[in-house]
Amino acid sequence: MSSDKDAGANVPMLEKIEQVTHPLVPESQKPAEVVTTKPKPKLSATTIIPIWIVLSSSVIMYNNYLYNTLNFKYPVFLVTFHLFFAAVGTRILQRTTNLLDGAKDVQMTRDIFLRAILPIGVLFSGSLIMSNKAYLYLSVSYIQMLKAFTPVAILLISFVFRIQDPNRRLVAIVCMISGGVSLASYGELKFDMFGFSIQALAVVFEASRLVMIQLLLHGMKMDPLVSLHYYAPVCAVINLLILPFTEGVEPFYHLAEIGPLILLSNAAVAFLLNVAAVFLIGVGSGLVLTLAGVFKDILLISGSVLVFGNEITPLQVFGYSIALGGLVAFKTTGGK
Repeated sequence: MSSDKDAGANVPMLEKIEQVTHPLVPESQKPAEVVTTKPKPKLSATTIIPIWIVLSSSVIMYNNYLYNTLNFKYPVFLVTFHLFFAAVGTRILQRTTNLLDGAKDVQMTRDIFLRAILPIGVLFSGSLIMSNKAYLYLSVSYIQMLKAFTPVAILLISFVFRIQDPNRRLVAIVCMISGGVSLASYGELKFDMFGFSIQALAVVFEASRLVMIQLLLHGMKMDPLVSLHYYAPVCAVINLLILPFTEGVEPFYHLAEIGPLILLSNAAVAFLLNVAAVFLIGVGSGLVLTLAGVFKDILLISGSVLVFGNEITPLQVFGYSIALGGLVAFKTTGGK
């Protein structure tokens, strides 16, 4: 499972989206009163940012290892297992720690669940399944390059639904990121159109989810762990309904080949990433977190070359550098 951040009412759209993400993070129709008494534990930026980078990279590398090295090519099953693990894990943390005390401030009603949580959960499931399935066809390095297109998708959806008006700066950023990703795609040595289409669909699902969070859950204070607490059970059930029509019972026949230790440790790393995201909130400025994210992507691409033997070309490096420049410009301007 994958996506990284809290917000105030006047924070620009992307900044708010990023602060309530990672995968997964909204804010409240009415600001709720704080009822918690015990402060949450905190970690310094110099401690939590490296931990977040390692966990974020590890989730992707570990999943790719399962799919392409161990040949366990069942992304729907794996994502479903992650979600059930997260649903149980958040409830254990809620009873044993104060990390989910924020859930007390969320007034979850049947109307909010049906109108917001459920449709956003459907998009989240689509994003998780498609983004994981892409690893069966594309390299880790190329997928990371394609993910840089997500802000463009967010902007285009915002323009279409008149959530945000286009201006010269945003159009320039769209062109910059699009041009960079196009160059990176042109330079890809093992381009697969089906895999590209799947990852493009994953980007559309994710961008739509983030925009819907702002539209339907504007103002709801939910950190990444509280958000996971609500979304994981919904997405797990949705995926469980999809599983018989996509992978059937075949994954269960191959579980013995990977063993319970690998399956559980894989889900645990993904869950710990969401725990780390809680500590990441507020430890640094938007620019610091943006640069940390860029560094993580570069590190991940470099790691995929060393570990999995992914090949990248000079044209891809050039194109991705342009896209990253647009990405930094987009995040530092708050998507305005």
